[in-house]
Amino acid sequence: MLIKVFVQNEAGSNRKNLHNEKTLEYKETKIVSRVYPYPYGFLLGTSASDGCNLDVFVITKRPLQTGQIFECETMALMEQFEDGVNDHNVLARLSDETVEVTDEVRAVLTDFVLNVFRHVQGKQISVGRFLGAQDAEAHVTANLERA
Repeated sequence: MLIKVFVQNEAGSNRKNLHNEKTLEYKETKIVSRVYPYPYGFLLGTSASDGCNLDVFVITKRPLQTGQIFECETMALMEQFEDGVNDHNVLARLSDETVEVTDEVRAVLTDFVLNVFRHVQGKQISVGRFLGAQDAEAHVTANLERA
């Protein structure tokens, strides 16, 4: 499934940029406890249960810049729970790359998610299963904005 991803945070940076996810307007930047291992952003045209767009990690070594939009292909779904609420991440690849969700990718993402908000007292985050492309596609489809 092809999706359009807005890159919010660059790999290698501990700067969490916040945007209005519907208008793409920049709001502010906060410093987090870990650097992003992969470009991170959100899926255009979606609305999750928290009112934000679906979150996406783009598994690539290519440097993607904040504010850029890329066509990506869904690969997997990483279950994440933040303060008891589902906050799952779609894992995607650039449409011209062939990468896989390996044990190393799963370990890097798990470590990042469990520690990125270590500076926020009381924040509770856990990681569940890593599910396949079909589950990611079903998650995206279930959260598409309806016109």
